Amino acid sequence: MEFKTALFYAFSAIMILAATRVITARNPVHAALFLVLAFFSAAGIWMLLEAEFLAIVLVLVYVGAVMVLFLFVVMMLDIDTDKMREGFWGYLPLASFVGVIIVLEMAAVLWRSFLSFDQQVSNAGNIGGTKELGLLIYTKYIYGFEIAGVILLVAIIAAVALTLRKRKDTKHFDPADAVRVKRNDRLKIVKIAPVTTRGQDAAGSAEVKEAP
Repeated sequence: MEFKTALFYAFSAIMILAATRVITARNPVHAALFLVLAFFSAAGIWMLLEAEFLAIVLVLVYVGAVMVLFLFVVMMLDIDTDKMREGFWGYLPLASFVGVIIVLEMAAVLWRSFLSFDQQVSNAGNIGGTKELGLLIYTKYIYGFEIAGVILLVAIIAAVALTLRKRKDTKHFDPADAVRVKRNDRLKIVKIAPVTTRGQDAAGSAEVKEAP
């Protein structure tokens, strides 16, 4: 077995185990960290396929930005995992049925691709290049690219809205009110008449001493 083939099987095994732990981990933070590991393993496979640009984009975008944002959102939401697990086994039959359908569809697509597989790859040196990807994205897949951008924008707005919601255990303030505040609203000078109590304290102490 070649070293490249051994690396492929190693990255594949790690990615499958990490993906399994994503859906089986009880702690959502641990699940997010396992998803990061799965992304790194997928990036390693892209590197073996000589698609360096795709591998770098996968690490920088998904691991460096999306997954970090997702991890912070999960930590800030303070999700009650015990409440989420209630009724989990009730959805198991439906989830298993949907999973079997997805596996059959993927198997049908892959099996048809394997039957018509051609060993001769045309222009293989340009796979994963920025020029070829840019031409495909902004010509053939322009609508899908724009729709993906809108979906990501909606997801970012939803994440910000979830973190800024009012909670009883945290202090909440309106940033707009903080920006509109003026100096007179923060500081108020009040004039108070001076009061001297030294003479009164001395007289009181003298009366106390003369009382016996």
